[in-house]
Amino acid sequence: MLSSLASNPWAYPALEVVHIVGIALLFGGLLVFELRVLGLGRELSAPQLARLTLVPALVGFGLCAATGLTMFSTQPGELLANNAFRIKLLLIVLAGANAIWFHLRGGPTATGAAAKVQCLLSLGFWLAVIICGRWIAYI
Repeated sequence: MLSSLASNPWAYPALEVVHIVGIALLFGGLLVFELRVLGLGRELSAPQLARLTLVPALVGFGLCAATGLTMFSTQPGELLANNAFRIKLLLIVLAGANAIWFHLRGGPTATGAAAKVQCLLSLGFWLAVIICGRWIAYI
Protein backbone atom coordinates (compact mmCIF):
# COMPACT_ATOMS: atom_id res chain seq x y z
CA MET A 1 0.00 0.00 0.00
CA LEU A 2 2.75 2.45 0.94
CA SER A 3 4.61 1.76 -2.28
CA SER A 4 1.37 2.38 -4.21
CA LEU A 5 0.99 5.75 -2.51
CA ALA A 6 4.58 6.66 -3.31
CA SER A 7 4.66 5.39 -6.90
CA ASN A 8 1.27 6.59 -8.15
CA PRO A 9 0.93 10.38 -8.47
CA TRP A 10 -2.87 10.12 -8.07
CA ALA A 11 -2.98 7.86 -5.01
CA TYR A 12 -2.21 10.32 -2.20
CA PRO A 13 -4.41 13.12 -3.61
CA ALA A 14 -7.26 10.60 -4.03
CA LEU A 15 -6.77 9.57 -0.41
CA GLU A 16 -6.98 13.21 0.63
CA VAL A 17 -10.23 13.62 -1.34
CA VAL A 18 -11.78 10.66 0.49
CA HIS A 19 -10.55 12.18 3.77
CA ILE A 20 -12.27 15.47 2.90
CA VAL A 21 -15.50 13.65 1.99
CA GLY A 22 -15.30 11.97 5.40
CA ILE A 23 -14.85 15.36 7.08
CA ALA A 24 -17.90 16.70 5.23
CA LEU A 25 -20.05 13.73 6.29
CA LEU A 26 -18.82 13.88 9.89
CA PHE A 27 -19.06 17.60 10.46
CA GLY A 28 -22.19 18.08 8.32
CA GLY A 29 -24.12 15.38 10.12
CA LEU A 30 -23.06 16.61 13.54
CA LEU A 31 -23.79 20.23 12.66
CA VAL A 32 -27.39 19.51 11.63
CA PHE A 33 -28.10 17.36 14.69
CA GLU A 34 -26.38 19.69 17.14
CA LEU A 35 -28.19 22.73 15.79
CA ARG A 36 -31.42 20.86 16.65
CA VAL A 37 -30.21 20.28 20.21
CA LEU A 38 -29.27 23.96 20.40
CA GLY A 39 -32.88 24.88 19.62
CA LEU A 40 -33.17 25.26 15.85
CA GLY A 41 -35.80 23.17 14.09
CA ARG A 42 -37.70 22.29 17.25
CA GLU A 43 -40.50 20.88 15.09
CA LEU A 44 -38.15 18.05 14.09
CA SER A 45 -37.94 15.07 16.41
CA ALA A 46 -34.40 14.85 17.78
CA PRO A 47 -34.34 11.02 17.80
CA GLN A 48 -35.56 10.85 14.18
CA LEU A 49 -33.10 13.53 13.09
CA ALA A 50 -30.34 11.64 14.90
CA ARG A 51 -31.10 8.51 12.88
CA LEU A 52 -30.82 10.56 9.70
CA THR A 53 -27.68 12.55 10.56
CA LEU A 54 -25.59 10.50 12.94
CA VAL A 55 -25.20 7.48 10.65
CA PRO A 56 -23.53 9.57 7.93
CA ALA A 57 -21.44 11.24 10.64
CA LEU A 58 -20.22 7.83 11.81
CA VAL A 59 -19.50 6.79 8.22
CA GLY A 60 -17.55 10.03 7.82
CA PHE A 61 -15.59 9.34 10.98
CA GLY A 62 -14.76 5.86 9.67
CA LEU A 63 -13.56 7.29 6.36
CA CYS A 64 -11.46 9.88 8.18
CA ALA A 65 -9.95 7.27 10.48
CA ALA A 66 -9.09 4.89 7.65
CA THR A 67 -7.64 7.52 5.34
CA GLY A 68 -5.96 9.37 8.18
CA LEU A 69 -4.20 6.24 9.39
CA THR A 70 -3.11 5.46 5.84
CA MET A 71 -1.73 8.97 5.34
CA PHE A 72 -0.05 8.78 8.75
CA SER A 73 1.68 5.54 7.75
CA THR A 74 3.50 7.35 4.94
CA GLN A 75 5.37 9.69 7.31
CA PRO A 76 4.82 8.79 10.98
CA GLY A 77 8.01 10.34 12.33
CA GLU A 78 7.42 13.67 10.65
CA LEU A 79 3.78 13.80 11.74
CA LEU A 80 4.49 12.84 15.35
CA ALA A 81 6.96 15.73 15.52
CA ASN A 82 4.34 18.15 14.20
CA ASN A 83 2.57 20.18 16.91
CA ALA A 84 -0.57 20.69 14.84
CA PHE A 85 -0.86 16.92 14.32
CA ARG A 86 -0.45 16.18 18.03
CA ILE A 87 -3.03 18.82 18.95
CA LYS A 88 -5.37 17.35 16.31
CA LEU A 89 -5.08 13.91 17.92
CA LEU A 90 -5.79 15.36 21.37
CA LEU A 91 -8.85 17.18 20.04
CA ILE A 92 -10.16 13.98 18.43
CA VAL A 93 -9.85 12.20 21.77
CA LEU A 94 -11.66 15.07 23.53
CA ALA A 95 -14.40 15.07 20.88
CA GLY A 96 -14.80 11.32 21.30
CA ALA A 97 -14.98 11.57 25.09
CA ASN A 98 -17.57 14.34 24.76
CA ALA A 99 -19.64 12.20 22.37
CA ILE A 100 -19.52 9.22 24.74
CA TRP A 101 -20.56 11.44 27.65
CA PHE A 102 -23.40 12.92 25.56
CA HIS A 103 -24.73 9.47 24.65
CA LEU A 104 -24.40 8.22 28.23
CA ARG A 105 -26.56 11.17 29.26
CA GLY A 106 -29.37 10.16 26.89
CA GLY A 107 -27.97 10.92 23.45
CA PRO A 108 -30.63 12.20 21.05
CA THR A 109 -33.12 12.65 23.89
CA ALA A 110 -30.70 14.71 26.02
CA THR A 111 -31.96 18.20 26.72
CA GLY A 112 -31.10 21.17 28.87
CA ALA A 113 -28.07 23.34 29.35
CA ALA A 114 -25.61 20.45 29.66
CA ALA A 115 -26.67 19.00 26.30
CA LYS A 116 -26.31 22.41 24.67
CA VAL A 117 -22.86 22.91 26.16
CA GLN A 118 -21.81 19.48 24.93
CA CYS A 119 -23.05 20.25 21.43
CA LEU A 120 -21.16 23.54 21.39
CA LEU A 121 -18.06 21.72 22.63
CA SER A 122 -18.49 19.09 19.92
CA LEU A 123 -18.74 21.67 17.17
CA GLY A 124 -15.74 23.51 18.60
CA PHE A 125 -13.63 20.38 18.92
CA TRP A 126 -14.38 19.20 15.38
CA LEU A 127 -13.84 22.64 13.87
CA ALA A 128 -10.49 22.82 15.68
CA VAL A 129 -9.63 19.32 14.36
CA ILE A 130 -10.27 20.56 10.82
CA ILE A 131 -8.15 23.66 11.39
CA CYS A 132 -5.28 21.65 12.86
CA GLY A 133 -5.50 19.24 9.96
CA ARG A 134 -4.91 22.08 7.53
CA TRP A 135 -2.09 23.54 9.65
CA ILE A 136 -0.17 20.26 9.60
CA ALA A 137 1.26 21.17 6.19
CA TYR A 138 2.42 24.60 7.37
CA ILE A 139 3.86 24.03 10.85
